[in-house]
Amino acid sequence: MPELPEVETVRRGLEPVLVGARIERMTLGRDGLRFPFPSRFRERIEGQTVASLSRRAKYLVAELGSGEALIMHLGMTGRFIIEPPSGPAQEPGEFYDAITRHAAHDHVAFELGPRGRITYNDVRRFGFMDLAPLAGLAESRHFARMGIEPLGNALSGETLAKLFAGKLAPLKAALLDQSLIAGLGNIYVCEALFRAGLSPEAPAGSLATATGRPRPKAHELAQIIRDVLEEAILAGGSTLRDFAHTDGSLGYFQHRFQVYDREGQPCLKPGCTGHVARLVQSGRSTFHCAICQPKR
Repeated sequence: MPELPEVETVRRGLEPVLVGARIERMTLGRDGLRFPFPSRFRERIEGQTVASLSRRAKYLVAELGSGEALIMHLGMTGRFIIEPPSGPAQEPGEFYDAITRHAAHDHVAFELGPRGRITYNDVRRFGFMDLAPLAGLAESRHFARMGIEPLGNALSGETLAKLFAGKLAPLKAALLDQSLIAGLGNIYVCEALFRAGLSPEAPAGSLATATGRPRPKAHELAQIIRDVLEEAILAGGSTLRDFAHTDGSLGYFQHRFQVYDREGQPCLKPGCTGHVARLVQSGRSTFHCAICQPKR
């Protein structure tokens, strides 16, 4: 599933084309995706101007002139393809694993007049789109139970200690709890824990003292999480086989993974003689180096 850096990459790709544009016409290839489209979906979208495009965790939120927000989630394989008024869709760069686009999976198209068209393509149809009033959006069913954003000042050692104090759940599971920290996913949590030298199986509460104060590792992990996410955004996201950029190209952060999907390969930390191992936690693969990330 696309994680925060992938969604932020998509947002940045869509923003210059979508923001300020008038959606002159919207074409729907079906009645819904993972869920049915909201009532009168086309009528509520057509004719509206997009005032802004933001991201909340793994969601894209387009502010419409009508006072509603178009909420979009990419699911497993959703992607937006920007098609200029003339010529083919842009596909710059060298592809790690090129994805062939099939028109049968083009489910939603936004006609933007002189700015061209943006098409939503989704092979597995696990993505979805919804409309909600901008007023009170944070309390809507999509965002009401969502935790803090991991980018910016909200995430700190103090925050991690407060969120995790007394928790016996594995550290990795706590980091993936979207009600605590919103937007973190399996790939970047594996990478962050490796860089921090923390075992994914350690109790989440081990980042806090008995009095609830942050341990040094809590401060270090908070900074590393931000670093890993920002590096991935700059590199275009991890972009695994099923996922593509807004322009159809694939990302490059996968070339820089230190542990994720490297089972059996030598650890990349200088001086370490260990190898990357894989274990399963809550049905997800966790990649780590037992030497660099010992249980304490």
